[in-house]
Amino acid sequence: LREVRVDDASEYEVGQEIRLADAFEVGDYVDVSGKSKGKGFAGNVKRHGQAGGVEAHGSKYHRRVGSMGSSATPARVHKGKKMPGQLGAKNVTIQALEIMLIDDERNILAVKGSVPGPKGSVLEIQSTVKTVK
Repeated sequence: LREVRVDDASEYEVGQEIRLADAFEVGDYVDVSGKSKGKGFAGNVKRHGQAGGVEAHGSKYHRRVGSMGSSATPARVHKGKKMPGQLGAKNVTIQALEIMLIDDERNILAVKGSVPGPKGSVLEIQSTVKTVK
């Protein structure tokens, strides 16, 4: 369950079920928000898609971070440097997904494309903010 802000609260009652067919139609475009799958601590190859190092004999550079920055100038690592760290488990919004099917009996909505998060996760669906041709 999720709390949602509305313009006029007098239109709704406590415990009232809001059906998908009342809010959306087939062919409409929606934005779907949710928490992406958490993948834990990840290195640069997995987290940022960087290329690995040489895999030859004697090489000690396989999946490590590359160059950190310049030498004397600026003599520091710039903010935002792609480094290993937490991957996933962030709020993500997929925009402009087309509604393909609405099953009113089971209150199911089918969209064209992928949605964030694992199976069974809570999603927020709203009308798209972008104009779609």
